[in-house]
Amino acid sequence: MSRPSPAAHPVSPPAFCEGIRYFADAWPEFTRFADTAVIEPQATAIADVDAPRAVYQTLLGADALRYVTLQVCGSKGSGHPGGFASSAEAHAALMMLGHTNIVTEVGHHAPGFYASMFLDASLEAMGIHTLSDMMQRFRERHGLLGHLSGAIPGLLSPAGPLGQGQHFAMAGAWLHRDKLFPVTIGDGGMGEPYVLNAMMHFHTAYPHVTNFLPVLVWNGYSQEHHSMVSLYSNDNMIDYWQGHGFDNVVLVDASEYDDSAQEGPFVDSTRFSFQGRQAFAAAVLRGVDQAARSAMSGKLTAFIIKQLKGAGVHTVGAKSHNLYPADTLDAEHITEALKRRALPPEAWQIVRDNFSRAGGGPAAKTVVTERELELPPLPTLALQEFAKGEKAVPSTAMGALVAQVGQADPRFVVTNADGNEASAMKNINEALKIRHPTPDPLYHQSPDGQVYEPLNEDACAGFAAALALFGSRALWLSYESFAINGWPIVQTVTQAMAELRRKTPSIVTLFTAGALEQGRNGWTHQRPEIENYFAAMMRNGNLYALFPCDANCIQVAYEYATDSFNKGMVLIASKSPLPVYLSLNEARQAVSEGAAILYESSAGEQGTVVFAVTGDMVLLPVFEARDRLEAEGYRVRIVAVINPRRLYRSTDVAWDTVSEADDRFMDDDRFNALFDGDWLLAVSGGPSAPLEPVLLRTRAPRRDTVCWKRGETTASPGEIMAFNGITAETMVQCVKRL
Repeated sequence: MSRPSPAAHPVSPPAFCEGIRYFADAWPEFTRFADTAVIEPQATAIADVDAPRAVYQTLLGADALRYVTLQVCGSKGSGHPGGFASSAEAHAALMMLGHTNIVTEVGHHAPGFYASMFLDASLEAMGIHTLSDMMQRFRERHGLLGHLSGAIPGLLSPAGPLGQGQHFAMAGAWLHRDKLFPVTIGDGGMGEPYVLNAMMHFHTAYPHVTNFLPVLVWNGYSQEHHSMVSLYSNDNMIDYWQGHGFDNVVLVDASEYDDSAQEGPFVDSTRFSFQGRQAFAAAVLRGVDQAARSAMSGKLTAFIIKQLKGAGVHTVGAKSHNLYPADTLDAEHITEALKRRALPPEAWQIVRDNFSRAGGGPAAKTVVTERELELPPLPTLALQEFAKGEKAVPSTAMGALVAQVGQADPRFVVTNADGNEASAMKNINEALKIRHPTPDPLYHQSPDGQVYEPLNEDACAGFAAALALFGSRALWLSYESFAINGWPIVQTVTQAMAELRRKTPSIVTLFTAGALEQGRNGWTHQRPEIENYFAAMMRNGNLYALFPCDANCIQVAYEYATDSFNKGMVLIASKSPLPVYLSLNEARQAVSEGAAILYESSAGEQGTVVFAVTGDMVLLPVFEARDRLEAEGYRVRIVAVINPRRLYRSTDVAWDTVSEADDRFMDDDRFNALFDGDWLLAVSGGPSAPLEPVLLRTRAPRRDTVCWKRGETTASPGEIMAFNGITAETMVQCVKRL
């Protein structure tokens, strides 16, 4: 093949190629194998995986992906081309086979996925018509952000933190049994064992759902060094996957097709002869097809492409991972790499035709997340009205509603790592059954249960969050203590929901057995600091931290969360019998408005003390402090802060930047009626951050906080509260000190 040149070419490139810097002369036998697109106009995939035209055009697609990826990254001297480049043949093969519902575990593969969406015309939905447009909007606001987002047309889910992508693939497979959901996984992320662990547990629970396909991009390197599995032999790697329950592992090793005398177990296929490149592309195409058919036929299957990181771009190994400011389009090593990958002008239309027909049309019009999933209708939930003053368990009250949702919606899944019964929610297990291969009525186990219980919070949070993002109802239950292990994917999904162009059910979570209930277990079970995380996210615009004060309020809060869309809904409540303060109607108003008065003295000569409280069990010492203060002549008002997102000022929250925007905030008159006083004490069984909106807006001249400090082993909730200074005595002394 002759050297490419930016000079004029006798064949005019298609309009979408405006901005491409380099074109090459036609590949050998181009007119024979690439005269027209191998995917016919009304077809959705290639007809014959062994056809030379199919192999030839798959390789064209792979190099087009590499070229666009590198030039777009080079246009900003930024971005990550190396990892995706080593997967290009596999990605192109999936496209040519019509499997376009592709997700990834690797956020650093974003430029390659954007290249795919550019080549199939999906990015035209966001006004990106040419490569110039794409370069202009790469890594820019309202453009193509540095890591994947499900807001980009044609892309199914976000990708940022490692170890998350498989959850989206499994959720897609569970919801759409007739489609394949490939998920690319980098070997740099193989140091995170929960990737395979999560898939193994899912397969144990859902053995008939095999229509997801992990695609391991085994290139020998991580972000800045060799990958932890770079010394594995091919047999070691196959054994590793088979040891996690995979029936069929298809591995294609580029080194077996090397005719360029490269050294080492990882080689760059773009350095092979043209015939060698064709042989490797043919092997990848056949291997992907074999793996896809296996996955769709009921076998848990993985596909592995083994090729050196950076294959076909500016350098190889970890050094290819990302570009720096000096790596511009005018830099010699970038220029030379682009020239090596340049295609003839007529090849670009062939790639566009193939990719835009694959799967039935551009991904922006055909992948499952580009339309709302129809939800089974829910009946009006039958809430139980507990009388004021009686004691009831909040989590148990909510469990009855969860059971009703699951009985009405067969796709509804409840996830929990540490057991519903331990959170006083046995009623969920009784109604919906724990999904388990061993039927056992004593433990409420059934192979078709709706309660998913891997002992891994990441797997629990990941599957629930992925189901919600893909359009289905789900609920993640966890101890507050362990929630941090799974929260990052809920954060990722909540952010993704803020950007979506479609409605999807909110991801709903309940965290029970908070710090105050876990004294005897010690500080390992006392980690309410995660509430600071929730509080910070409330400013995002679509995260709601809900603190129901009793068993009536939690039912209303769950109903409110279940009826919402495109939000992260976090409920925090106890599993102990606690007093009921609000009727159901009062609770509805409190959840909607944000807060409610639980008690107010009729008189008091010393002035008014206002308690602003998040939580339920922590109200016990608050009411005790009320008795002491009233005895000394103070007037006391106790306000339960239930939905603090409503108590912010509208300018505090990015509510107008999110999908399904909610602009309801408590007005000043109502806020002042609740919180005006001579002294304000912000009280929490957790940290003080959820009470920030109250502390920001209160006009009380003197204020303070009484809240969590740290964990310790204690014999009772009262003792752990005393250790943290959350006592009636502390509150009374605080008022007097103020």
